[in-house]
Amino acid sequence: MEIFSDLFSNVLNFTWQQGLMIAIGCLLVYLAVKREMEPSLLLPMGFGAVLVNLPMVNTEAIETLFHTGIASELFPLLLFIGIGAMIDFGPLLSNPKMFLFGAAAQFGIFFTLVVAVAAGFDLKDAASAAIIAAADGPTSIYVANYFQSTYQGAIMVAAYSYMALVPIIQPPIIRAITTKKERMIRMEYAPSAVSKTTRILFPIFVTVIAGTVAPKSAELIGFLMFGNLIRECGVLDSLSQSAQHELANLITLLLGLSVSFKMKAEWFVTWQTLLILGLGLVGFVFDTVGGVLFAKALNLVSRKKVNPMIGAAGISAFPMASRVVHKMGREEDSGNFLLMHAAGANVSGQIASVIAGGLIITLVENVL
Repeated sequence: MEIFSDLFSNVLNFTWQQGLMIAIGCLLVYLAVKREMEPSLLLPMGFGAVLVNLPMVNTEAIETLFHTGIASELFPLLLFIGIGAMIDFGPLLSNPKMFLFGAAAQFGIFFTLVVAVAAGFDLKDAASAAIIAAADGPTSIYVANYFQSTYQGAIMVAAYSYMALVPIIQPPIIRAITTKKERMIRMEYAPSAVSKTTRILFPIFVTVIAGTVAPKSAELIGFLMFGNLIRECGVLDSLSQSAQHELANLITLLLGLSVSFKMKAEWFVTWQTLLILGLGLVGFVFDTVGGVLFAKALNLVSRKKVNPMIGAAGISAFPMASRVVHKMGREEDSGNFLLMHAAGANVSGQIASVIAGGLIITLVENVL
């Protein structure tokens, strides 16, 4: 009878907030399995959300995982090694002008910071929410954890969910602020040869420059560039493959489970959480708008026209954003191939988002 009494007590301990979070967890699992949206992350995150919201459940193991991997900043740094090993900076090095689009597409971060402060968030929480616009999960986690934001769970979920939804979010925004004629602009791709020496020196150069300009970004940019150096050095091919596959996949899985610790109903189901999710969407929208409008402005003074959609690829969501732009270009003109240009802007955005995260930390600390 005591067993049935405990079971009945557990059922009675269910709250509607827990039920809502379990439903959200199931939705994330659905998006991962059925829609194949970032499955390696959304699946463990969704299942973890179900687990931590069961009444009277012991979450010490997930809490330990969170403190070991996220509170210590270990998982974001290790994941950046894998991401760096995946990135080919060749298209960017062939056309350095793409650096400008990566910088322009970070506009949404600073715009969202202002909006978040105006909405009543304190500066640290506002900065943590604003970094969702970086479209860079590890950087969002790093900044939110650095500031010990109250809304870490919502920020992490928003960052990765919106990254997965880039193919849905970006196209209507791009169409709304460009004309068909602009979307049909062709850009010839004539890559210049990038020497192995340049490829090896580039990650070292970026680490030195970025770490000097934005010291708070040195760890993130350093691990990202170290991963790329493993890829390009030519003597660690097996480690490069391991970083791209086994390391990245394992850390992503553990990261998803760890993040779910912050998805407990008592922390997550608040009106501030909804506002955080809204601010993240605002940031994504204005990142895209900033990149596209910069490209349009460049066309006013440039003899060689740029397809404005390239600006939208300047966000850090790699490689989804570049694929979206390429697909939209082909829809308007089947002979228009924008992928390599978009990839150049996209990897530039990866670097720019990390630097922007470091600048946000420095800005907030100087103000406080």
